[in-house]
Amino acid sequence: MCLTTRMVGDADGPALVWPPPPVAWCTGPMSTLGPRLAQAIAAKDAAAVRELVADDVDFRGLTPGRAWEGTGPDALVEVLFGSWFEEADEVRALLDVTTGAPVEDTLRVSYRMALRTPDGDFTAEQQAYYRTHDDRISHLRVLCSGFRPAAGLPD
Repeated sequence: MCLTTRMVGDADGPALVWPPPPVAWCTGPMSTLGPRLAQAIAAKDAAAVRELVADDVDFRGLTPGRAWEGTGPDALVEVLFGSWFEEADEVRALLDVTTGAPVEDTLRVSYRMALRTPDGDFTAEQQAYYRTHDDRISHLRVLCSGFRPAAGLPD
């Protein structure tokens, strides 16, 4: 059987090329900045976060109850450790760090943490999309699951 490229769709709707064009898999080196950012956040290491981001990093984040934004390392650190992961919040474990193939110039990392707060044990996951310039994160977008009640983590 021979598959040919054809346009699918009606005159009023969007067209779809079928079969899709061949996929070019990313075989080049992936940035380690995303996993290093995840580790710095889990360690609540403000200095490490500042080292990983550009002086003019453009940051936006979305948590279940609010949108956040700022420019520069200090604004990012204030959101991360002044609002999202407060002093009383203990990151007990970095459960998972996963990177994905880039979307053109935008890289992705997801990370999941086990947390203990004054209100109990929780799990949170964040998806971070970022761009780099001169080996630092210059553009950062983070989506957070929120703190979800944990099924259990051994003491």
